[in-house]
Amino acid sequence: MGQAGQQRCVQKKFGKKKGVKGAKTEKKSEKAPALKKNITPGSVLILLAGRFRGRRVVFLKQLESGLLLVTGPYAINGVPLRRVNQRYCIATSAKVDLKGADYSSVNDVYFARAEDKKKGKSEGAFFSEESGKSKMSQEKKDKQKKMEEGIAKGLAADMKSYLKTRFSLSANMYPHELKF
Repeated sequence: MGQAGQQRCVQKKFGKKKGVKGAKTEKKSEKAPALKKNITPGSVLILLAGRFRGRRVVFLKQLESGLLLVTGPYAINGVPLRRVNQRYCIATSAKVDLKGADYSSVNDVYFARAEDKKKGKSEGAFFSEESGKSKMSQEKKDKQKKMEEGIAKGLAADMKSYLKTRFSLSANMYPHELKF
């Protein structure tokens, strides 16, 4: 009736393969995914994953790669300028005015890491504390502070406190019943 263990479905055949090797299809150039309909520049998003999960951030624009450019602003809730996948965001009905902000200079290249030359490490260099995490340059910090200044000044006190608070579910809160 039955066999013990997993059975093979196909017998192994030796000899020539039937597949054609020469016919390869060309990859189409990938375009950025469409933006969710309720995400517009200035809308407040809730991050669902990553270091800043549960934080409320302001959506600025969609980058060429399809990722979303968001900011805390850093002065208010500690979230810097970041790229986020829209699958890990919940859009809320809250909106922020972006009148004084210019983010046209920020693109995917802005977030690229500096290339380090790989060199042979000695035992002393391997255990040294100098090779820590790469820090953000002071120039980028100043540029980010200048860009976020306009948003932070235009926020009302209640919106600032709303952006500062973290989102979390508690007892008897069902996500499918919540109205964002």
